[in-house]
Amino acid sequence: MTFQRVCGLSELEEDTPKRVELDGTPVSLVHTGGEVFAINDICSHANVSLSEGEVDDCHIECWLHGSRFDLRSGKPDSLPATRPVPVYPVKIEGDDVLVSLSQES
Repeated sequence: MTFQRVCGLSELEEDTPKRVELDGTPVSLVHTGGEVFAINDICSHANVSLSEGEVDDCHIECWLHGSRFDLRSGKPDSLPATRPVPVYPVKIEGDDVLVSLSQES
């Protein structure tokens, strides 16, 4: 599994999504509850950026229609979304946040 540096941990604000692109793939990074999660940044219901939504209780909410996705699994837990979005493995090395585009689920 190949990991790439995407940003510094110090660049991530708690519970504030940060959009990055990794090899042309839009990814939303979320630092919450002492962990960093990487989830595909495009809502599976509507083609909008999840990083513009809000984070609460290890979920990110799509700002357009209110679907919530679990940051650990990518699975939606509210309508109108019914399909999960990909999540990606994250490693922290010092202040570096590294992400692999290999999907965890």
